Amino acid sequence: MLPAEALIGGADGGCEVEIPERLLSGSPVASGDDRRVRLRPLRVRDLRLIARAARDNEDLVAALMVQRALVEPELSVEQMAALPVGLMQFLLREVNRISGITATEDEILTAMEDPLVRASLLLSRELGWTPEEIGRLTMGEVLLHVAALRAEA
Repeated sequence: MLPAEALIGGADGGCEVEIPERLLSGSPVASGDDRRVRLRPLRVRDLRLIARAARDNEDLVAALMVQRALVEPELSVEQMAALPVGLMQFLLREVNRISGITATEDEILTAMEDPLVRASLLLSRELGWTPEEIGRLTMGEVLLHVAALRAEA
């Protein structure tokens, strides 16, 4: 069995990521300079802190995720807000990847086949309900609404 220390310690490991030169155009980095940064995977406590700090602001969530994962160089939240959008998106994708919170295209396609996911999409599309509203429904209520929508069609 895998010891707990191996699971917890995995969150400390980091990796170097090279920033594509096109994302640094206009910055004082000369061609051929080191364009690497060090990122570490996010921990559960990082995500809890981010969720409390950002509430419903998705832009702030992204900035805080990158800021918490960026080991070197360290940037303040204000500095994160000054990053070009493309660079922020690249870093966020890398943070998600090394933190294990991304899905492959095959995983997404498989999830789309799940009957509950399909029912949720139908309710969202036809009734304009949010994921939070759908999440509060019981399984019986979901089935009832789906049956009613199919009967109308």
